[in-house]
Amino acid sequence: MSSNLLTVAYIAASALFILSLGGLSNQETARRGNVFGITGMLIAFVATAINSVSAYGLLVGMILPGAMIGAIVASRVAMTSMPELVAILHSFVGLAAVLVGIANYLAATTLTGVEATIHEVEVFIGVFIGAITFTGSIIAFGKLRGIISSKPLMLPARHLLNLGMLAASLWLGYEFMGGELLTGLQSLLIMTTIACVLGIHLVMAIGGADMPVVISMLNSYSGWAAAAAGFMLSNDLLIITGALVGSSGAILSYIMCRAMNRSFISVILGGFGGGTSTASQSAQPAGEVIATTVEETAELLENARSVIIVPGYGMAVAQAQYPISEITRSLREQGVNVRFGIHPVAGRMPGHMNVLLAEANLPYDIVLEMEEINEDFPATDVVLVVGANDTVNSSAMEDPNSPIAGMPVLEVWKAKTVVVMKRSMASGYAGVDNPVFYKENTRMLFGDARKNVDAILGKLSALAKV
Repeated sequence: MSSNLLTVAYIAASALFILSLGGLSNQETARRGNVFGITGMLIAFVATAINSVSAYGLLVGMILPGAMIGAIVASRVAMTSMPELVAILHSFVGLAAVLVGIANYLAATTLTGVEATIHEVEVFIGVFIGAITFTGSIIAFGKLRGIISSKPLMLPARHLLNLGMLAASLWLGYEFMGGELLTGLQSLLIMTTIACVLGIHLVMAIGGADMPVVISMLNSYSGWAAAAAGFMLSNDLLIITGALVGSSGAILSYIMCRAMNRSFISVILGGFGGGTSTASQSAQPAGEVIATTVEETAELLENARSVIIVPGYGMAVAQAQYPISEITRSLREQGVNVRFGIHPVAGRMPGHMNVLLAEANLPYDIVLEMEEINEDFPATDVVLVVGANDTVNSSAMEDPNSPIAGMPVLEVWKAKTVVVMKRSMASGYAGVDNPVFYKENTRMLFGDARKNVDAILGKLSALAKV
């Protein structure tokens, strides 16, 4: 392929990637955005293969198994497990950057002078970012999967430990560039080990309630790792693509941090998410839990004029979005104003609830973000909380010693009646008890969310026929 044709292909692919990001920013255009992204990647892959590869048999032999594994995994994974899949895929990008960097260093090069220096800097930085992304993503996967505790790991002097590892990496960078104590390969491999430990420690120090931001931040890291690999491979498109992913992930992380009243810098340093180690004893929830039944819940919804449904991870686990969609349709046909309130970090990754609700064919215009709907709770007759906990936890506003203090939440307790659907009184992913469950206007509907929602739908259908 001529260089001009390759340039045109790369420009087209870059434009399609930008259009893909634009499409994915809105639920109504998300499908189109996916098509743009797939098309751009196909163009990029074919153009690169034609221009840079001579052993096509080896290439096909490596791609086919990976494509088959990816297709099988993607087709079988449930939406509830999508955050874990995203996290582990980020780790692959980081590992690829590490392997590409080491291979580039070991490969023979004709570069001299300043060009050789720049190339070595690219290799070192690329491996550093890739190693952090690799191990950090594995820890994120473990936390999301429940293999690793969601509680933050608070080692003594953890910030000094992070700074020490960073300082050691900088010194190894000096040695890598021409120091006398270690060889270049020794410096690179030792730095890789330290960066892997740093990635583990950074994510281990983050609590479960903040894992959606971690996923977004790791997405950004994987983009910068890909961009670094592009520099090492002299591939302009990989640089552009990595920069797009890295910058968009960083912007999303910043937006989410603002929504959660967190410091963006502390995300990067892995020092947030822990808050105060324990909540104050005086702020422990007080009151009695009032249980309710499916029949009472159906009557509340039937007699309401305004209903807000707040979904959480429990809805995703139970796959309750489909009967909830039917309940919404039924209530709207009776003139009830039904809307959905979505917290920026509901679920386990950004947009998790939006995808589930779109999957159930709910109208986009009734799915509102937290800042759009929070003011409407006082004028709402019934709020139905389906499997949400931390995102509706009033201790974030009422208890300054709470581990989630200061985090904006959906203020569901201000409604006339709140019905919370949970399996038990167990705390949420952040491990913080919720005072909302003990308030006088709250009713707890215990049990499997899917079974309860199906039963509510049946009762509403029966009431509509009366």
